[in-house]
Amino acid sequence: MSDTKKSYSLKEGKLVINYASMFCDTSAQLLKSELFTDVVARFIQRLASKGNPLYESLEKAFPNKSDESLTEAVVGLFRLLEGHTVEEVRRIKDEYDSALSDSEMVNEIRKELYNYWRRLERILYLETSGVSEGFKKTDINQMRIIRACESLKQLVLNTNRRIGENITGRTHRVYRQLPAGSSMGMLLKKIDWKSPDYLSPLKKIPFVRLTVIEPPLIIYTKANTRSGTFKESDKFPKEFIGKMKTDEWYCLPIKVGSLTCLVYFHQDFGSMALSLANLFKIADLEDVKDKTPDIVLIFGTEDGLFEGETMFYDDNDSGIMIGLVKHLDSVDYFGYFKKMILTLNNVRMIKTGRLPVHGAMVTLLLKNGGKANVVLMGDSGAGKSETIEALRNLAEEHISDIKIIFDDMGSLAVGSGGEVLGYGTEIGAFVRLDDLEPGYAYEEIDRSIFMNPHKKNARVIIPITAYRHIVKGYPVDFFLYANNYDYAERPGSLIELLDDKEKAIDIFRSGARFAKGTTDEKGLVHTYFANPFGAPQRREEHEVVAEKLFNAMYKTGVKVGQIRTRLGVEGFGQEGPRTASIELFEVIKKHCEAL
Repeated sequence: MSDTKKSYSLKEGKLVINYASMFCDTSAQLLKSELFTDVVARFIQRLASKGNPLYESLEKAFPNKSDESLTEAVVGLFRLLEGHTVEEVRRIKDEYDSALSDSEMVNEIRKELYNYWRRLERILYLETSGVSEGFKKTDINQMRIIRACESLKQLVLNTNRRIGENITGRTHRVYRQLPAGSSMGMLLKKIDWKSPDYLSPLKKIPFVRLTVIEPPLIIYTKANTRSGTFKESDKFPKEFIGKMKTDEWYCLPIKVGSLTCLVYFHQDFGSMALSLANLFKIADLEDVKDKTPDIVLIFGTEDGLFEGETMFYDDNDSGIMIGLVKHLDSVDYFGYFKKMILTLNNVRMIKTGRLPVHGAMVTLLLKNGGKANVVLMGDSGAGKSETIEALRNLAEEHISDIKIIFDDMGSLAVGSGGEVLGYGTEIGAFVRLDDLEPGYAYEEIDRSIFMNPHKKNARVIIPITAYRHIVKGYPVDFFLYANNYDYAERPGSLIELLDDKEKAIDIFRSGARFAKGTTDEKGLVHTYFANPFGAPQRREEHEVVAEKLFNAMYKTGVKVGQIRTRLGVEGFGQEGPRTASIELFEVIKKHCEAL
């Protein structure tokens, strides 16, 4: 097994380029590269498999040629057209006379080849030698990867434009600065971290120290929902670690709240893994170097190691929570990255006496000076994020500031004074496009990563809050269960505060919701504490923690109850969270006035 990095890897529409061995700074170098020939070959194969008329045109222009010879002919033609007009090329090489007699066809092939290139998931990386000692403000490698991404984009754009102008004999009138180079870039460096012996082979794998993203980025995955739950195993298949082809793997270190998580990912899942940078803070060197991480996720393992698609393991000796996800088409969905990480986080939270909360938390500052911190709890599709987004629309008129502490997963802890504090895990949100207020995703489009926007359960990943807010610990004023299935005909019945602690715990424990199609569930379903990510797996320990936190909430005057978002009720996809947010605001206002 070799750890030597190849110049590029291209498989099933996923391209990973090693900048150090694929450096091109001229159009001639680009068109003479092995990668360009490979892309042209795959493009021609695609035309043939689709029965595209352009393939027939190519066969007529270059008769009696195999696909390999056809590739050589097209590559040679474009190399000449980069520096010569159609008439000049016809004089230089009469082999191309037939093809260039139909210059419109050749131009159409150029356009389709360019589109084919842009549809690839394109990741460019630069690996620096040695072991990372941190970044200085003037670190030249940071600028090298940024400039590499920018220069590749401009090189592809200029090359494509020049060939087009030489084919048509006309200059363009509209120049679109499309993302035509890499869609993502990463600067890599090895970091020495403290690991148990059986994980030590992972140290060969370099860390992502900086990532470059060119939004708005659209990623198409093979799966579009997550199914099932993550099961814990009391045995870890250690033998596969030493057999991993480490030249195909990378590691993204992230902060999940205050925890450090090392996300090891196979290059085939690179775009999804790097999208985590829109959701979690990338860990600093001091979080990783010579430290034992709290969580290790290995995404893209070989099949046959364990039953099912995923598993996790609690290594009590090292204190590391380890998650494994197989290399399968069925897990080619961002939710498997996100939810496995959060499952491992939640188990750690339970072990330390914190209550993991599948929900959202905001702190609101009213224009009249009032302030309230609100936690909404509910499973996927319950309307947590949507209600908070609807609250944003009240901001101009009634709210002077709104901070999101967490958008999907957080935890509650009892502070030193007995107060209940809320903590977050993520700096971003992974939100359904259908349930956002119209236009909101487009307001944030310059930072967004879209997942399968053409399908049901289309998602967008958007940075929403600063890391310092999610680890600060905000006192909780309202703790509400997001009920998405009750119609609630009576005005004023969308918010129900509960004085009975046991009734409240029963509602939260039941975790009822109407499934919205974000997972494989359908209809009215129940999930223990609306949280399939760690709570059911450690139910006995979770019950003890939940009892402690509910006792603390009722003792300190936290208002506990439920909010009827009606997100699962037909016709209330946007109206439900909007009206719930208005009623919630009125309850908050009365609370602030009573203080």
